[in-house]
Amino acid sequence: MGSLSGSLGPSVWAVSDGRAGNAAQVRALVSALGEPGRWMRIAHIAGEAHRADPIVLTPGAPWTWFPADQWVAPLQSLPKAQRAQLTPPWPTLWIAAGRRSAPFTKLVREQSKGQTFTVQILDPYIDPSNFDLVVTPEHDGLAGENIVTTVGSPAYFSPDRMEEAGQLFAPLADDTNRSAVVILGGHSKTHRFTPAAAAKLEAQLRDLSRQGWRLRITVSRRTPVEIIAQFRKMADETGNLFWSGAQDGPNPYLAWLMFSKAALVTEDSANMLSEAAWHSLPVHIVPLEGKAEKFDRLHETLIARGAARRFTGSIDQWTYEPLREADRVADLIVEKLLERHPAPAFGSGFVMPSWMD
Repeated sequence: MGSLSGSLGPSVWAVSDGRAGNAAQVRALVSALGEPGRWMRIAHIAGEAHRADPIVLTPGAPWTWFPADQWVAPLQSLPKAQRAQLTPPWPTLWIAAGRRSAPFTKLVREQSKGQTFTVQILDPYIDPSNFDLVVTPEHDGLAGENIVTTVGSPAYFSPDRMEEAGQLFAPLADDTNRSAVVILGGHSKTHRFTPAAAAKLEAQLRDLSRQGWRLRITVSRRTPVEIIAQFRKMADETGNLFWSGAQDGPNPYLAWLMFSKAALVTEDSANMLSEAAWHSLPVHIVPLEGKAEKFDRLHETLIARGAARRFTGSIDQWTYEPLREADRVADLIVEKLLERHPAPAFGSGFVMPSWMD
C-alpha cells in the first residue's frame, strides 16, 4: 500500500471478499489515492488504526444467501480470525469491493457512527444510501447522488511499478514495432473458453504471426490448463513469447502492456480490458462462448469511449486518451475527505510545491 501504510495521514482499510478481480479493483483505487500529489492534500488528517496489509473477508452460508441488509449479526458469518480484524479504532477510510463485503462496509459505517468514510466498489445489491460512496461501472446501470460510475473497472499502475517493470524488461522498449500483448481469460459465470473458441483464436494468432506481428501471450487464473498448454505450444512453434506463471520467469505483464502497440483481450474480464485501456492500447475484444447483457454493455461503453473494437482477425491501430478511472475516483475521494477534514490554513510565506499542482 506504499505511503498509505505509514502513520501520517488518514488510515485506510482495503477490503475484499478474496476474489482476485475484486481485490485488484480495491488495490488500484488505494494505490491511486496514495499517489504523492493526492496524499499530500490529505496528509494533515490524523488517522487511527493504520493497516499496511489488505483485509480479506470470506463470509459463509447461510448469510451469503441473503442481501447485505438482511444479515443478522454479520460478524458471525466470518471465521473467528477474521472477526478479530473488525474492531475499533475504526479507520478514516474503508474501501471494499464485492457484494459479500457490503454487509461489513455497512456495519463499519454504523459502528463508527459515520466517522469512517465508506467506499463500496461494484453493485452492492442493496440501497446505496448504506454507504458514503458507491463506485460502479456504467454497464451496471446504477444511478444516484452518492454513486459514481466508471467506464470499465478502476485500474491503476503506479510510476514506481512502471519504472521497475521498465528496468527489468528494458530490451522490450526497443522492440515495440508490430508487437501485441494477448491476454487470455477463461471460464466464468457468463463465458466459456471452449475448444472451438480456442481453435479459432489460435488460427488467427498464427496468421498474425505470419504477418510479422510479435505476440506476447499471457493467461489469467481462470484459464483452463488445456488452453494454457495449447497456446504455450503455439507460441513455441511460432517463436512468440508466453508467460503463465513463475516457471516462466519474472512476470512481464506490466512491461508487455507498456511496450506493445496493441492488445488482444478476451471478452470475459472487465479488469483485463480496463488495464489495457489504462495504457491507451488499441484494445481488440476477443470473443468467447457465452453471452451476458452486462458484458455486452461493458464492451459497448469501451467501444463508444474509443478504447476498443471487436477482434475479427486483424490488428488495427488508433489512438485515444488513456482510461484513468481510478485516478478520477481517487480525486473525488480526496475532495470528500477534505469536506470532512478541512486542511489547515498555511501562512502567507508558504509556497505549494509545483508537483502538487
